[in-house]
Amino acid sequence: MSTEARETKIVDSYRVACDGSEGALGHPRVYLQIPKDVGYVICPYCDCKYIHRDFVDQVA
Repeated sequence: MSTEARETKIVDSYRVACDGSEGALGHPRVYLQIPKDVGYVICPYCDCKYIHRDFVDQVA
């Protein structure tokens, strides 16, 4: 069973940083690498899905 990502962000870089975007209520900043063959990565803390702009039409 899969669940929908809490938030989806379209990005221009294959390396992104995520801190939960909630100030003091967020999580530690993590740096995530988007695989060039998949086009997206999901933050292990907050489930935010980062999609590279080149894969927007290919990733659901």
